[in-house]
Amino acid sequence: MNSSFDIYEMVTNLIIERLEAGVVPWQMPWKAEIGFPQNMVHKKAYRGFNFWLLLTVADKFGSPFFLTFNQIKELGGHVLKGEKGFPVVFWKLLDTEEKDGSIDHIPFLRYYTVFNLKQTEGIDESKVPATEAHDHVFDPIGNAEQLIEFWYDSPEIRLDQSHAFYSPTGDYVGMPNPRTFFRDEQYYSTLYHELVHSTGHINRTGRHEKLHDHKFGSQDYSQEELVAELGAAYLCYMTGIQNATIDNSAAYIKSWIGKFKEDKKMLLIASSQAQKAVDYILEHQVHPNQAASAALVDLVDQMAEAV
Repeated sequence: MNSSFDIYEMVTNLIIERLEAGVVPWQMPWKAEIGFPQNMVHKKAYRGFNFWLLLTVADKFGSPFFLTFNQIKELGGHVLKGEKGFPVVFWKLLDTEEKDGSIDHIPFLRYYTVFNLKQTEGIDESKVPATEAHDHVFDPIGNAEQLIEFWYDSPEIRLDQSHAFYSPTGDYVGMPNPRTFFRDEQYYSTLYHELVHSTGHINRTGRHEKLHDHKFGSQDYSQEELVAELGAAYLCYMTGIQNATIDNSAAYIKSWIGKFKEDKKMLLIASSQAQKAVDYILEHQVHPNQAASAALVDLVDQMAEAV
């Protein structure tokens, strides 16, 4: 087993390699036949960093299913010669009290290796769950608006501002007039970024209470920006507007590569916090009088069931 630092370095480098090669690890193959990357035995979708990493892996192999070496063996199969597995990371922040009485947050991290189903052979096909393409007619802009409209403790959104921002002290989001955006999808992507920021308020997830340095360019500032952009990218996919927003999102996150290299923990922590931010928004939706589109309902259900 490698040290924790080695694990951070390993998984961060996997993302950096993909970004520098022009591959966006969080580009979800939404209407593809494969669906969410998930553990085939437990039938639970991966979350956080594991979700982003395994998306491109699942797309490459054409199967959403992953198994550990022991799970493959228990199902009567084996790993094909020459195939290499992928790290799945499990971690949490442990609170430790310093000598001065302050609380430090120490990541406790473990990882193990999984293989895509297509990297194996010998597993009885009857043991492989069926997958279906997620394909239906829906209104992406309507879905994007619904997600905001039905979020019952959403901060106030003030339009006609000079720029987009979230005010922690006033707990409101400022946005330029929607008509000033070149595309409607860009408006929602920008709004999602600011709304993900707002989930850090003390009355929501409380994420901002752990940020000590809010200055532009600081470590805390950089990590919070990454959380907001990853969360916004996630919400764009959930509401079906990713095709018009992914390039801007990828370019924005790629600009943080230097920060990733400076701090190997940043990407893992930000991925986890972005997941929690999105979960919060999804878990605080009111039930509309008319059912939301099949796309949004299906995605909320799948995320609620994910581990």
